[in-house]
Amino acid sequence: MTVAQAVRGTTSVLSPLLAAGQLNVAAAVRARRLGYRSWAGAVNTDYDPLDPKTAAHPHEAYAALHRGGRVHYSPQRATWILHRLDDVRAALRDTDQVTSSQGVTRIRMVADLVVVTDGPQHSRLRKQVQPAFTKGALDSWRSTIDGLAAELVGDLVTAPGADAVQRLTVPLPLRVIAALLGVPERDIAEFRRWSDESTRLINFTPTVPGLIDAVKSMGAAMALRRYFLRHLAAGELKSSDTVLGRLLAHSSDGALSDEALFQIAILLLIAGNETTTNLLGGMLHTYALNPDQYDMIRENPDLIPQAVEEHIRYTSPIQNLYRYTRAPYRVGEVTIPTGSRVLLSFGAANRDPLAFDDPDVFRTDRNPRTHVGFGFGAHLCLGAPLARMEAHAVLRELVTRVSRISTAGPTTWSTNSSLRGPTRLPLVLHRGSAT
Repeated sequence: MTVAQAVRGTTSVLSPLLAAGQLNVAAAVRARRLGYRSWAGAVNTDYDPLDPKTAAHPHEAYAALHRGGRVHYSPQRATWILHRLDDVRAALRDTDQVTSSQGVTRIRMVADLVVVTDGPQHSRLRKQVQPAFTKGALDSWRSTIDGLAAELVGDLVTAPGADAVQRLTVPLPLRVIAALLGVPERDIAEFRRWSDESTRLINFTPTVPGLIDAVKSMGAAMALRRYFLRHLAAGELKSSDTVLGRLLAHSSDGALSDEALFQIAILLLIAGNETTTNLLGGMLHTYALNPDQYDMIRENPDLIPQAVEEHIRYTSPIQNLYRYTRAPYRVGEVTIPTGSRVLLSFGAANRDPLAFDDPDVFRTDRNPRTHVGFGFGAHLCLGAPLARMEAHAVLRELVTRVSRISTAGPTTWSTNSSLRGPTRLPLVLHRGSAT
């Protein structure tokens, strides 16, 4: 890599961050000047999604939100909170007033990425990626996914008491994404490390430890960029059987540059990796604690698609994302001012007692069609079909080969405010065929 290339790479990573810094400073000044505490209608709350204990175990906090009003405000985080299912769905649908174009995390940012754009720009970028998620594309990946599910479930069966996170829920989606992108097995360990460190930026806080983590995240993002651009330039990730190769083949004007392909690869990595890990871990943990529900699906495997939707609702792999108001936004009797940060609590919405009977109870035979586990509307998670396919494959293997799932030690949960799943899950998978 030349000095000029290194400079361009550093600039491509740092420029959005510098722009984000300006946006966030301006927003903080505006919030202080306007005085959020003075606005009537919203219920002030001490709920803090960034608190590690709350992030790991948020459901009591969600119940408290549901006992209060429709709109809450956190003075500590200068954030408005929507937690009712109907209100979250409405905000996700109203991209004119509640926008993604200033970012979907606490940190405001502007970038030419599908997740942080709206309107025609979003439609253009989503169209570029959509060929990777057609039914035909998904069907072509099925044998790879089924094979990995069989291998890794079998491995966990033969290792009673092993950590399912390390043996199954992390390697399965990571190896799937690596295979689809054309990343060789020898690079997967580094690939995982860069991926993990990059996602830490979601939880950024303007503190010394937060700045240190941000620097590490930027370093990981730059390492990923160097890796992909080097291998893209060599043509190694553009073969006909990779996702990026397929996108090139479907590009109507051949306008997908290596930089654009890298950005798409990062999107696929984020959309199809950690969320799936969280879904699989939550699914295993839930069935370990609810053996009657596991017996139900063993007796009737046709329930698998429905059960996976219930797992998405119940565990909410994506707990929350943020939006920013472009105009005064009215929810019930409360008007959220222009320029406000709004937390859309997917996890709370998926346990809304006004939308779901006994929302804190997992039911294999529930059909929670309205959940927002992967978002809703124009910004429905691109990786959702892939995550569902992987969950279906794992669950089919389990009901075929495992009679009972039991815990073999305490489960620990992630403390990321937006993405929640087990980080340690020791399990015993008891051998046994489907009934």
